[in-house]
Amino acid sequence: MRLEMKKMKMEKSSTWAIMILLIMVSFSISMAKTSGVTEASLHKIAASLEMYVDELPEMPKLFGYSTDKYGSIKPANLSIGMYQIKWKFHRDLPATTVFAYGTSAATATVPGPTIEAIQGVPTSVTWQNFLPRSHILPWDPTVPTAIPKHGGVPTVVHLHGGVHPSTSDGHALAWFTARFRETGPTWSQPTYTYPNIQHSGNLWYHDHAVGLTRVNLLAGLIAAYVIRHPHLDAKLNLPMGSEFDRHLIIVDRSFYKDGSLYMNYTGNNPTIHPQWQPEYFGDAVIVNGKAWPYLKVQRRKYRFRIINASNARYFRFSLSNGLSFIQVGSDSSYLPYPISTPTILLAPAEIADVIIDFCEAAAGESILTNDAPYPYPTGNSVDELNSKIMKFIISSGSPTPPDSSRLPPSLVQYQTASTAGAAVTRYIVMYEYQSETGAPTHLYINGKSFEDPVTETPKSGSTEIWEVINLTGDNHPLHVHLGLIQALKAQELVDLAGFSACMSVKNDAIACNVSSHATGKVIETPENEKTWKNTVKIEPGYQTTVVVKFNLVENNKAKAYPFDASAEPGYVYHCHILDHEDNAMIRPLKLLP
Repeated sequence: MRLEMKKMKMEKSSTWAIMILLIMVSFSISMAKTSGVTEASLHKIAASLEMYVDELPEMPKLFGYSTDKYGSIKPANLSIGMYQIKWKFHRDLPATTVFAYGTSAATATVPGPTIEAIQGVPTSVTWQNFLPRSHILPWDPTVPTAIPKHGGVPTVVHLHGGVHPSTSDGHALAWFTARFRETGPTWSQPTYTYPNIQHSGNLWYHDHAVGLTRVNLLAGLIAAYVIRHPHLDAKLNLPMGSEFDRHLIIVDRSFYKDGSLYMNYTGNNPTIHPQWQPEYFGDAVIVNGKAWPYLKVQRRKYRFRIINASNARYFRFSLSNGLSFIQVGSDSSYLPYPISTPTILLAPAEIADVIIDFCEAAAGESILTNDAPYPYPTGNSVDELNSKIMKFIISSGSPTPPDSSRLPPSLVQYQTASTAGAAVTRYIVMYEYQSETGAPTHLYINGKSFEDPVTETPKSGSTEIWEVINLTGDNHPLHVHLGLIQALKAQELVDLAGFSACMSVKNDAIACNVSSHATGKVIETPENEKTWKNTVKIEPGYQTTVVVKFNLVENNKAKAYPFDASAEPGYVYHCHILDHEDNAMIRPLKLLP
């Protein structure tokens, strides 16, 4: 990893002339593209789009397994490309140029096709890049970024929540351009194999190229991935089938009048970073590629797998007309038992697996709403646009066919999260740095950049405690590649100013006597998040105790990985606010044998 980082530094140092040219080009484009564009004008464009006129799309499906003539399930090999296409986000909005996943340009969609896998049956995917030489969105060459010498859009695919060798993880430096003309320093192969050995649950795949994650996802490179367990599915008897078991992939976007995606061309500190801003928030809420869609439902139970694929927006969902959620899973794991809740808070990259029983509705429709401030938790209040997500139109009469699904009293029992027996306790500290004007310039973990040598080296098969200290004003979704994580509690830091001042000098939580500061009020982990996750929320001004397991967790037992998790290029952990991750709240993670 250290040699690869050094190589990247050398490559970047030789591209200053290119970066200066790119900055000049970006500035010229911005003058032409953004002339007359203001937050008010973008809001007006979104407000001109009538809500609930487009039906919720069902994304195409690809099966990560095959069946032979005897009915035996076998591994499958898929080929998925990245294409530039036109996509209609709304009936009254001109078609938008996007980047999309698909088996061909003609079948590519935003979000991309849902991959359905079977637990224990490997799926191989050959990822191909057919994107053009130039990006459709502005990007910033002054943050740690993949910059190919000969043009092209660098991409690499990460299966979020997957348990697999690091060569199939979509390492941030394993990027490649169209037809593999150029590749990053850790690229090794075009075909990734996903063993699907973990417990069944919800994952998603998205781009992960260093410094370009925020723009590549904004452009459209997102999609769902499901691992099913047929025996468990039959036992639980939750709503099944494409009509009654649906994905809701939710993002926020802003548009120019011509339908093209808006992303800022000017940074909040343009003399430091010409384009980068600390968070992207869009005016329109998009579900499965449509702005404020509707879905016709029957008076019965439905299962919705809700993925927050936004760059930075948190969503706190609720339902109108007397409906509640019954949550059965969080991220890629089931809960121990179903939990009824009127609201669900999802950070970027989090997934909620829920049941909605439309028999309980007091009227013929229900609106899925949002009231989470942005940035979360102390930012702007929602408005008429971003407070609405989609509409459910509820038919009258009995469902056809009759609803035979049920809500079992218990779901799945995994190994309990505990601090007992942990091999190591680490302090993970989140910092935000500011210019003289008080505007953010970049964010680091433990005061280190992505290029700095690896410092987190857990032993494969071990359990660790990470005391995650958030010295910023934002909540941060912490995502650990490969590891399963569970937040136990968050404890307020008293005399936060004094502790922060000490940390700015010593950058050492123990030397700054963190135990005397982490004595304030305690926030317990919500019941609907008490399971093994891949993304947890880190409260600002708090120390959050997180159990991190580097092994498989299934049926109350821990199992070793059936692959060498210590092999190169290793993994990463990072904040999943994409604008933070790109600049540069991301660190390498190297497992030891």
